[in-house]
Amino acid sequence: MLKKTSEQIAERREEIVNACEKLYRTLSFKEITLKDIGEQVPFSRPTIYNTFQTKEEIFLALFEREYDRWNEKLASILEDNEKLDKKEIAKKIASSLAERVQLLKLLSMNNYDMEANSRKELLTGFKKAYGRSMQLICMILEKFCPEKSASDIQNFIYIFYPFMFGIYPYTAVTEKQRAAMREAGINYIYQSVYEITYSCIIRLL
Repeated sequence: MLKKTSEQIAERREEIVNACEKLYRTLSFKEITLKDIGEQVPFSRPTIYNTFQTKEEIFLALFEREYDRWNEKLASILEDNEKLDKKEIAKKIASSLAERVQLLKLLSMNNYDMEANSRKELLTGFKKAYGRSMQLICMILEKFCPEKSASDIQNFIYIFYPFMFGIYPYTAVTEKQRAAMREAGINYIYQSVYEITYSCIIRLL
């Protein structure tokens, strides 16, 4: 009976996160309310509150899931290849991140608010997924770049992870932003997530 209850809780948690994800495709973090999320699920708002106390906690769970999905790709880079040169490493990591645009969107817009307004146990779950991504990147570099010291790899992490916060705003540009750049006389060359990520990684390597 307890197992069934745990499964039901996990299923409801997933439904709530799915509802949030669906809304986040067309609305901003600030626009989405718990009421909006409640209208997307087949159970009452008190049930949502039994799982998540704040909107930020729901977004944090979505954020954690995005890291988990990225971690699967990073793990496959590590496990499915015996040798990779620097260009191949950059290509594979850039490709894996290009598939996780929602992760980059969450990173660029809402990270601080989500962490500040979530309970410690949920924040810990998120930090495990986040930390696992760092661990996997380190393992990829240790395996395919044996000449790099522990200090080199740590420096890579400290540059690349802050860099990730800025990828989405530089690649997801609205027509209004493009028009404003043109009127401001800024000749900006737009790049894809893959292009800007590859460029950073290949220079760091």
